[in-house]
Amino acid sequence: MPGIQLPPFPDDISTHPLLIVDYELIKASDAQEIDKLWKAATGLGFWYLKNHGTDREVDNMFEMGEETMKLPQDERLKFYHKGIKSPGSFGYKTAGEYMTDQDGTPDTIDYISIAKDDALAYPGVIHRTYPVTVNAHMESTIIPFVRKSFEINNTILSVFEEKLGIVGGALLKCHSAEDLSGSDARCIRAPAEPNREFGKDKVALSAHTDLGSLSFLHNRLGGLQVLPPGSTGWQYVRPIPGHAICNIGDTLTILTGGILHSNMHRVIPPPGAQGAYTRWSVVYFTRPGKDVRLRALAEESAMIKDNIGRMSPKDRAKYDPNTTAGEWSARRIKFLSTKNRTGPESWHASRGMEYRPDAV
Repeated sequence: MPGIQLPPFPDDISTHPLLIVDYELIKASDAQEIDKLWKAATGLGFWYLKNHGTDREVDNMFEMGEETMKLPQDERLKFYHKGIKSPGSFGYKTAGEYMTDQDGTPDTIDYISIAKDDALAYPGVIHRTYPVTVNAHMESTIIPFVRKSFEINNTILSVFEEKLGIVGGALLKCHSAEDLSGSDARCIRAPAEPNREFGKDKVALSAHTDLGSLSFLHNRLGGLQVLPPGSTGWQYVRPIPGHAICNIGDTLTILTGGILHSNMHRVIPPPGAQGAYTRWSVVYFTRPGKDVRLRALAEESAMIKDNIGRMSPKDRAKYDPNTTAGEWSARRIKFLSTKNRTGPESWHASRGMEYRPDAV
């Protein structure tokens, strides 16, 4: 973190190349850059985003997270993320709460998560209160980060809306700032694993697809891996300074009738000398309003209608799961918990749309 010189990502480890999208060119409606974004979103579902303009806020979010994790555990637990009526997982999550495999092996990460709704309503409270370290950074760091992240992700959603020919602003309406949602700004800590034998993967965050629509991720160390469609092996994503890593989540896959792709990914300890350092991540998750009914927007887009029409009835049913976005999130979070585990079926129910049983 501040003042620490981190070792570089090893050059002798193969990585999966992601397309690099320039946000300034996207805002300028550059056709070539929009085509590049579209290629990434309909392919792997992951891409780098440069010139996003949030570097200062991201640095300060890392500082907020570190300050929060230095609080005594008893203090952090006053803001435990369970037990509040909300469409998301807001507050402090302890390590060991979530499963990393079907046998119920606990995870190793903890995090502090701040609801978009609470940040935008501050000093009012919509879902919950937060530790003193969060409040100290709310106006200078968290609110600007949330506002900029929301604008970036909604700009990207507007590009998708136009490419898909969605009429009436239906996709953006599903992600309105005024609607209560599970959208949040999160700082995540994964412990150092300096003695891990390379190739012996100890999973920090297990194989999954994101449950929301868009993720806007910032990390300084490696460890993120993707499982490309048709591949049998995990591939690292190299962190690049100043470049966010963006990806599609399940609710956007549903809303677009499978045209935009949510892809399997996981987090393991950083490789090489990076493994001696705690891995911190900052991410903003964009999710639909909690009362949005998840369904393919086929009535609003001829492209989505045509794509759904080519599917078998069984496949088509995946894009009309008869649930709201809030219910969708609650189910995934419930079955992810080690406390709610009944057997391997709990694990499978928490994984997401693209889950493969051979992926850990």
